[in-house]
Order: sequence, then structure tokens, then C-alpha cells
Amino acid sequence: MGQFSDSWAALRAAVAALEPQDFEQPSGCAGWLVRDLVCHLIIDAQDVLITLATPTDAEPTRNALTYWDVSDTRPTGEDPLDALIVRLAAAYQDPGLLMFHLDDVGSAAGRAADLADPNLRVATQGQVLTVGDYLDAYVLEWTLHHIDLVAHVPAASGPPAAGLARSRAMICDITGIRFAASFSDADVLRVSTGRRAPTDSEKSAIGKAAERLPFVLG
Repeated sequence: MGQFSDSWAALRAAVAALEPQDFEQPSGCAGWLVRDLVCHLIIDAQDVLITLATPTDAEPTRNALTYWDVSDTRPTGEDPLDALIVRLAAAYQDPGLLMFHLDDVGSAAGRAADLADPNLRVATQGQVLTVGDYLDAYVLEWTLHHIDLVAHVPAASGPPAAGLARSRAMICDITGIRFAASFSDADVLRVSTGRRAPTDSEKSAIGKAAERLPFVLG
């Protein structure tokens, strides 16, 4: 629960510190500018609020790891929701409006998470999780998107070390690959999810499992 709050607060703070021109830079999400990514974060915050307000008595069907659907199909930007986010982001025009909306909805999502009972069961996307597992899964979401945010904005602050470490552990558990200690936490996340290709030396360190890369989380 605490790592969710810390990761989310750090991500929102990084967005709040951006300069207007930074929103036109590419993000680490293929085909998305930083403004598109920030718009996606607003949608994510809304999803968190909706999920935390959707309790259920049903038995959990997923946990923090199985929450993620894993494929090897990279997004092309042609998915209707992906295309919609690009249009929504462009409609804001003024980056200040994007920042205001994220701060408004994002702060509410953060407060709702802090107040939630971790043992409460909630429904989302046709699945049931405990609040604790749902928020734990989102540590990975926030951390990956924080890496995306700063990919081409070097002056921006990166994700917290604790969130990076937790996300690395989750990726290793999800994929079954144990990356060598020579890999930084951020590089494990970038390489395993296809945000960059592994170097030859990294492929050698990963071994045969490198043939399975990347893992696309959805």
C-alpha cells in the first residue's frame, strides 16, 4: 500500500515539474508523446477510483502478478483506446490543463488508495482482486510509466528506488526470468518489456531466456 502511494506521488510530482516544451517530447511508450502518456495517467487514475468504488463479495480471481495479461505482441498505436488517448491529449492544447486534471484526479485516487481496506475485494475488468493486490499491481504500472515519462526528458526525476526494486521482483516473478545483478532495476524493466532491445552482452547474460523477450503487459 505504501509503495503504491510513494510511486504514484513521485510520478505525479515528476509531471508537475515538467516544462511546457517537455510535453512534445517522445515518451518511452511507442507512438506516444509525453502529453499522450500524461493523458493516459489521467485515465489510469480514473480506473483506480472506479475500481476502489466497486466492492464485491466474490472470491478473488487474480492477484498482483496474475493481474497482468502477458503477450509478445507489441502495441502499434492502432488500438481504438490508444488512438483515442492521442486525440484526447491533443484536445487539451494547453499542457497546464493536462497537469491540472492529473493533479485533481490523481490526488483523489491517491487519497482513496490510502483510505482503502487492503483486504476488501474489488472488481475490475471482469476480475476480482483484494485492494492490496490491486494496488500492488499498480506499483509496476506507475514505475514503468515513470520510466516512460523521463525517457527523453533527462532533467526529470526518475522513479523511487523502492518502486523500481519491487517492480523488478514482480517482472521476474511474472516472466520466470532471473536477471543478473549486473542489470540495474530500470534496465530489467526496459529490456524485459521491450522498451529497449538488449545489447549482445545482455543477451549473453540472460541466456536462452532472451529468445522469449519482450513481454508485453496488458
